[in-house]
Amino acid sequence: MRTLTQPAAKSTRPRRVAAVVLGVFLVFAGTSHLTFARDEFQAQVPGWVPLDKDLVVLLSGVAEIGLGAALAALPCRRIPVGLAAAAFFIAIFPGNISQYVTQTDGFGLDTDQKRFIRPFFQPLLVIWALWSTGAWQALRSRR
Repeated sequence: MRTLTQPAAKSTRPRRVAAVVLGVFLVFAGTSHLTFARDEFQAQVPGWVPLDKDLVVLLSGVAEIGLGAALAALPCRRIPVGLAAAAFFIAIFPGNISQYVTQTDGFGLDTDQKRFIRPFFQPLLVIWALWSTGAWQALRSRR
């Protein structure tokens, strides 16, 4: 566990750029949760979540802004931040499945085919978070 919590060694330029780009993406997405896309994001909150949909959207927006800012501004803590971002992407995956199963429109996903394809991109976000931060390598080196 120490490898995952200690300050990270220097990163490569491509990984650093990828982490910052992911951070900017998350800050933008989080900001949209809090402002102009709140209704769209509510379409992805599964009905079985025992909280108000708007509250879930607001909380996930705050989480995205925090993760994105940390990815961009805390390179020395990129491994735990990368793990947290990957966990976040995994945690919101049921929303993608729910949107498909319930046939709920949102973000231009207005056909079953579009809603079916979208969940396949979620693992790419998990991989992006783990690779760009070096978390993948840190997890492998623990073994």
